[in-house]
Amino acid sequence: MTMTLPVLTIDGPSGSGKGTVSRAVAKALGWHFLDSGAIYRSLAFAALQSGMHLDDEASLAELAVSMDLVFSADDPPQVWLDGIDIALQIGTETVGNAASCVAQIKGVREALLQKQLSFKKPPGLVADGRDMGSVVFKEAPFKVFLTASAEVRAKRRLMQLKDKGHDVNLNGLISEIEQRDRRDLVRTEAPLVRAEGAVLIDSSDLSIDEVIRQVMKVVQSDLDE
Repeated sequence: MTMTLPVLTIDGPSGSGKGTVSRAVAKALGWHFLDSGAIYRSLAFAALQSGMHLDDEASLAELAVSMDLVFSADDPPQVWLDGIDIALQIGTETVGNAASCVAQIKGVREALLQKQLSFKKPPGLVADGRDMGSVVFKEAPFKVFLTASAEVRAKRRLMQLKDKGHDVNLNGLISEIEQRDRRDLVRTEAPLVRAEGAVLIDSSDLSIDEVIRQVMKVVQSDLDE
């Protein structure tokens, strides 16, 4: 696939800050924004709502193709599934774990690939996910792998969920994040890896603003030439 438009991929594990950073960078650059995690979470949510089994590859792939999905880069983000904003519902741990499960299925990933590629439009795209730089946009000129320790990611998630009124436990969150990491790392289809050429940024001891500045440097030095 020949890249005619600039694409910045930001991959990394759950809770590393990809979403917040990606939205901020997309706004700063004036580029389009793709939250691939929201696509998988939306599919998982729709499957759970319909009572579909999370290992039913054919039904999940059919649902992936048919669902009408639109989301914004606003903060907080909005995600519309068939005309209904489901941003709050897809932010739960239940949906997140379900999304991690369906993301392991080859037929599901193939069905959602074209949806993700369609976000590449002028003047450019910031793509946030787990395999944006390694699979979906392999030829992207700008790649970042954003990570943080499981404990730091769990603490961030704890604050987010408490702000939304959820009753959660830190140790439980750490365990869930570690389990999700293991699934993402060992899955057969598009495992979580640092793409070739991706700049590694560990956000454990960095503020969001510091991470954003580091990511912007990855792109700006080339765009300024």
